[in-house]
Amino acid sequence: MKKLFGTDGIRGIAYKDITKELVIKVADAIAYIFNKRDNGIKVIIGNDGRESTDMILSTLKEELLSCGISVLDAGLIPTPGISYLVKYYNYDLGIMISASHNPHEYNGIKIFDKEGYKLSDDVEARIEDLIFDNIKYSSTKRGIILDSRDVIKDYGNHLLDSLNKYNNNVNYNNLNIGIDASNGASSKVCEYIFSKLGSKYHIINNAPNGTNINNNCGSTHPEVLSSYVINNKLDIGIAYDGDADRVIFIDELGNIINGDYTLAIISNDLKNKNRLNKNTIVGTILSNLGLLEYCKNNDIEFITTNVGDKYVLEYLRDNNISLGGEEAGHIILKEYCNTGDGPLTSLIMLSILASTNTTFSNLTKIMHKYPEVHINIKVNNKNDFATSNIIENSIKEIKNNFNGNYRLVIRPSGTEPLVRIVLEGEELKVLEESSNKIKSIIKNLNMEVV
Repeated sequence: MKKLFGTDGIRGIAYKDITKELVIKVADAIAYIFNKRDNGIKVIIGNDGRESTDMILSTLKEELLSCGISVLDAGLIPTPGISYLVKYYNYDLGIMISASHNPHEYNGIKIFDKEGYKLSDDVEARIEDLIFDNIKYSSTKRGIILDSRDVIKDYGNHLLDSLNKYNNNVNYNNLNIGIDASNGASSKVCEYIFSKLGSKYHIINNAPNGTNINNNCGSTHPEVLSSYVINNKLDIGIAYDGDADRVIFIDELGNIINGDYTLAIISNDLKNKNRLNKNTIVGTILSNLGLLEYCKNNDIEFITTNVGDKYVLEYLRDNNISLGGEEAGHIILKEYCNTGDGPLTSLIMLSILASTNTTFSNLTKIMHKYPEVHINIKVNNKNDFATSNIIENSIKEIKNNFNGNYRLVIRPSGTEPLVRIVLEGEELKVLEESSNKIKSIIKNLNMEVV
């Protein structure tokens, strides 16, 4: 049985994997599990502006309405906006139509409970079972289209209020900021929040047309914003992904600053404010060795989870920890949000920068990032890769030959038909030699390195 849910909802190529029939089944499964009230539940739905959104949205809305569920169409809005607004509006579920950082031909469905948390693995498994069992939900009552709300204003005000709670009385007038909206979900809210800061700001790639999301822009192509920052002599660059649940920064020199640096800078600021709960931060198995070294040198405990901001969030929530995230740019400040929030993280980073008399590149010196080499392998069956004796023995040999502070991490992608390998350690030359050995083995097994 094929698993539908990955590390971040259901995702695939629109019309091929994400079909009208599947969307109907998802809606019926949602109704079967959650629609327990006589007067029906309320759902808010957002999207990140892909050309396939219309098919998914219209199908989802109609099926939910026929199941007695009332719907608010929030339109173009970041994923963390749905996470916040479902609780703020006192609704029962939030749904985001998005494929995050993937190209425009992909799309997907993320589901949030009434508190703004992504569904647990157990609930996702129940939904999958109902879908594969072809459960059809029937209702004698029809839901209604809920009155529209100013979702950008409501989410934007939450972001600005959170910023003031984190660090009030900050003057942003001297900052000159570049923002890359990735032609996606943040395109509207960017203008709302940055127009109220008092800084100079320049927004690029904020005109989604259905096919340009993540296309040579945003956090998956930070080199675009890097050039823009250098050419315009800006103080900092902010690059969101398609649904704006992650953010990558650019310093004034054009260097790319990932989520590990972000965790180090924000955790240091929280610690100085005596607000880093339990003196602990949460990362994943892909967090750079440099971040672990930073934590060790600063008496901060580092907790490791599986890849996926939902797993980071679960640990934060269950253990009362204030900060966690991923190197890819999902950052969660638990006091203010229940999922990775790119716009919020960027505002917090700006407040830290504006409160200092230094450059962003100087802030990043708090951590030394170890060299990394990434290998992506296209696979039809991820289990075949994991059970290959040739690959297993080759990996063991490479690990045994490491001399010093090195590591090798293998993990199947939770959102794409890929197996990812990350090599990390002291010397780039050693990593590249090991990477070439792995690539040679992969090619001999007729697998494709992409």
